[in-house]
Amino acid sequence: MAYLPFFRDQVPFSYEIELAGATFELEYHYNSKHDFYTVDLRRNGETLAAGQKIVYGKPLFEDYVNEDFPEVTIIPRDPSGNDTEANRETLGQTVFLMIEDGEGDA
Repeated sequence: MAYLPFFRDQVPFSYEIELAGATFELEYHYNSKHDFYTVDLRRNGETLAAGQKIVYGKPLFEDYVNEDFPEVTIIPRDPSGNDTEANRETLGQTVFLMIEDGEGDA
């Protein structure tokens, strides 16, 4: 299964990535007060989502309906099933931003 790169020791950071044939920019931030990460999504310089909280098991951007969003599902989860939270300790270590294309794995 494919997953998005995540560099927890470099937060905040951003990168461009191709998802379902389109190029997107993802920018990650960490909220130290409440121990969670957020992600911003941009396409062609336009912000599509800002401050999307990364929650274990909840698909990123699922609350948005916009044809400019990636045509894939991105779900934070632990492939081993041991961890159930996406926080500073787990994200990028045991919990990954898994990419699904709707027809199985990407």
